[in-house]
Amino acid sequence: MTLFTRYFLFIFAVIVQASGIALVVKSLLGTSPISSLPYVISLAFPVTLGQMTFSINMLLVLGQYLLLRKDFDSLQFLQVPVTMIFAWFIDFFMDVWGWVVPHNYIMQLLPLLAGTTFIAFGVAVQGIANVLMLPGEGIVYAVSRHFQLEFAKVKTGNDVTLVFLAAVISWIYLDGIEGIREGTLISALITGVIARFFLHHLSIVNDKGQLIFHPHW
Repeated sequence: MTLFTRYFLFIFAVIVQASGIALVVKSLLGTSPISSLPYVISLAFPVTLGQMTFSINMLLVLGQYLLLRKDFDSLQFLQVPVTMIFAWFIDFFMDVWGWVVPHNYIMQLLPLLAGTTFIAFGVAVQGIANVLMLPGEGIVYAVSRHFQLEFAKVKTGNDVTLVFLAAVISWIYLDGIEGIREGTLISALITGVIARFFLHHLSIVNDKGQLIFHPHW
């Protein structure tokens, strides 16, 4: 797989993930854990979900740099322009999915599951591309490496922290819990499972031990 193909896949995956995040929001069953904090802030203040996603992610890039210092790969500064694309497409898809107005619980579950699948697909293809990480994953890697902790445990802790902060801000500024419902838990539980399914069916390992894209899934 050429470097150009890897970056193309990565940007494609970021756009698909942005679409999934917006669709989960439209389900009205809560947001994905990684989007819970920017979503609640966007409800409490006059900013869009995309704008708040960009702002928080820039803090996460700074956190990576402060933790890793000389071990921070300068290539990862490309997270900044990639996050600009990511944030823009979140707002774009919030408009695109504007027609999604579920009127009953079953109709809420459909965009939730579809959006979660898009997010998982994006995560899987980003792994296959293997060029960059979005800041949400990058900060987990930085904390894991700096403190010598297991990545999966740090990921769980990061998600719980974001949801907790979102709940606190929502309670203070919105007089109740907004954006955090059973859909948040469902998304957290099944995203990894679906992503592993896509990884298994979208990629193979060649005889040189390199992960390459497999289009026939």
